[in-house]
Amino acid sequence: MTRELIIAGFGGQGVMAMGKTLIEAGLKEGFNVTWVPSYGPEMRGGTANCSVVISDEPIGSPVVTQPTELIAMNGPSLTRFLPQVLPGGLVLINSSQAEDPVCRTDARCFLIPCMEEAGKLGNFKVANMVMLGAYIQATGALKMETIQDMLAHIFPGPKAHLVELNVRALQAGAGYIRE
Repeated sequence: MTRELIIAGFGGQGVMAMGKTLIEAGLKEGFNVTWVPSYGPEMRGGTANCSVVISDEPIGSPVVTQPTELIAMNGPSLTRFLPQVLPGGLVLINSSQAEDPVCRTDARCFLIPCMEEAGKLGNFKVANMVMLGAYIQATGALKMETIQDMLAHIFPGPKAHLVELNVRALQAGAGYIRE
């Protein structure tokens, strides 16, 4: 099993954090992983994307040109990367940041209102964890428990109170796939 994923959005949406969390969890579960970040010239508000490969086989190249999966955190990212997704692939769209999102008929698509769900939880910064929960639920690529364990490493000490909030965000995102 090899999953080639592109995660894309604006800087500040947690695109890189999603990618890093996935590869660290993948390593913990014994997979081969790669992560290649790409930033626009601006920081916050500019473009950001990363390529993630998770495989139980050796990885020949970290470059993802035809992803099996796409997470689009905004409309411009959806427009840019949707044509590259392999037929039969998975597309997760942050419907909070993509006006009139359109998907392909040859892909599984899910609209996830990440900002609305993060708002319900009281912190818009967890919108990326809402999306990550949807991804894990839709693919089964990794165990949700592994992702939750990673959060304890991401938020140690004085930030430990953020673990519960992020776990709730993961669960909220997963709920959109179960429905």
